[in-house]
Amino acid sequence: MQDQPHLSQQILHSAIKSCPMHLDDVRAYCLSFPQATENLQWGDDLCFKVRGKIFVTIALTAVPQKVCFKCTPESFAELTEREDIRPAPYVGRYNWVLLDHLDAVGNDELRDFIRLSYEMAAAKAPSAAARPKKRRAGKARRGATRRRKP
Repeated sequence: MQDQPHLSQQILHSAIKSCPMHLDDVRAYCLSFPQATENLQWGDDLCFKVRGKIFVTIALTAVPQKVCFKCTPESFAELTEREDIRPAPYVGRYNWVLLDHLDAVGNDELRDFIRLSYEMAAAKAPSAAARPKKRRAGKARRGATRRRKP
């Protein structure tokens, strides 16, 4: 009977794996990436960004909640053939897909797609050093000459 606990652990693990991710799970996963931030945009979309570049959006008021992310052209072609997954409005031409509900793909697969979307966004996002700094009003740039009033 020593196999009994092992078998029950396997059943529990597979049951947990098959449960759809919830909004809080997706949010925690997205925020676990380095420099990831979140903000509400366009009214009711929760956007996850890395250095200003979006990598995942979730439509909060949609029932069921929809998730949108960027993928490779190969993944885009494969995913859009599946039920409940379609090209994302406005950005589908850039290989963004929209899942009509959080369990349109399995948990592990969703995590993989989110990670890849993050990696693609991070690769294109400007580095902190390359981002322009905001200037204070009234300060002249170094080397700039001011015109005198006649």
